[in-house]
Amino acid sequence: MARIVAEKADIIPLLAEVFREHGYEGASLSLISQATGLGKGSLYHFFPGGKEEMMTSVLANIDHWFETEIFQPLLTSKHPATAIEAMFDAVRAYFASGQRVCLVGLLGLSDSRDRFAEAIRDYFARWVEALATALRPLTASDKDAREQAEQSVAGIQGAIVLARALNAPDIFDRVLAEMKSRQAVKRQE
Repeated sequence: MARIVAEKADIIPLLAEVFREHGYEGASLSLISQATGLGKGSLYHFFPGGKEEMMTSVLANIDHWFETEIFQPLLTSKHPATAIEAMFDAVRAYFASGQRVCLVGLLGLSDSRDRFAEAIRDYFARWVEALATALRPLTASDKDAREQAEQSVAGIQGAIVLARALNAPDIFDRVLAEMKSRQAVKRQE
């Protein structure tokens, strides 16, 4: 059955999955056309800048989700411990227990990194800073908060890689549960 695409926003999730599966360089217009059900003319209508504009739009969509669901709650919650727990739950759902590739992480490791360097750097820096902000009242120092935030983001990214490489979603779930539990223990100390 052909997909019905009414507007540009309908295409973004489809593009994201093509880029996750094939990477930026491997996502040919033919693969993108097949996944979206749109011909090249329609794709260029929505994205006159071609594949680079498509990826930029996908990254903006990811950024919006993380800003809304992760960064802002961590930065503004009156109950940082609750916001941190919610972050782990949201991340678990977003990355489908480690079976959904982190597209920003994938780009950061690929030959396309320089093309999207600002978006990649911004994503990870904002995540670490938002988590460090939430951790500050729960830790001994700003340095401890930042280091714990870096370890948590690195742990999440590493768990995605390991879970995908071994096709074992339970690894991702276990690592996230352990990190969440460690945060709870530190709060109790």
